[in-house]
Amino acid sequence: MKILVIDDHPLIQEALRHVLTELDAALDLVQAEDASDAHAALAAAPDTELIVLDLTLPRSDGFELLSELRRDWPGIPLLVLSATHDRATVERALDLGAMGFIPKTANTRVLIDALRLVLSGGVFVPSDCPGTGSARPRAVARAEDLGLTLRQSDVLRLLVQGKPNKLICRDLSLSEGTVKVHVSAILRAFNVHNRTQVVIELARRGVRLDMHAARPR
Repeated sequence: MKILVIDDHPLIQEALRHVLTELDAALDLVQAEDASDAHAALAAAPDTELIVLDLTLPRSDGFELLSELRRDWPGIPLLVLSATHDRATVERALDLGAMGFIPKTANTRVLIDALRLVLSGGVFVPSDCPGTGSARPRAVARAEDLGLTLRQSDVLRLLVQGKPNKLICRDLSLSEGTVKVHVSAILRAFNVHNRTQVVIELARRGVRLDMHAARPR
């Protein structure tokens, strides 16, 4: 397994290396200290399976880098690791396409569980973030389990990856109007008002999605 860790603190990098070996003894951990290093690392290793990003970086705005990574590498799940985890910060990271948010104060077990959940298609949000609850992950969700049609499930899968409507249209060969209809249906199904709340609701319910499923039109 190849994981890119974007963090400029050597002690954090070393601690993560030690923890992540529990996830995969043959782990290939690639390290980057800023946006430039991160882009270069991904260009050299497009087979990276997970990105772990610290939002506080030298010469880089963490949120801007998060947005760039979701735009340029949408198929690689991204997990934010941050010392700041107030609700506004967590929601902004999720809104930009992060599939998980781990406080740096989290213990080793929480970190490992979060990594496994994100790698399996789940969304991890801190249990102390208001409104998220502490549900345990369920089996990979089927569309009917969520009250969605198969096409709405496809849209949800891409929505969770942080993709805007234009990219969802392209990936699913749908018109923008059709995608907007599906997004509205998804919001109603989860009884929420925006995309970020959908992500948080998935985490609250402990739902994992099949992030690689692709269904014919």
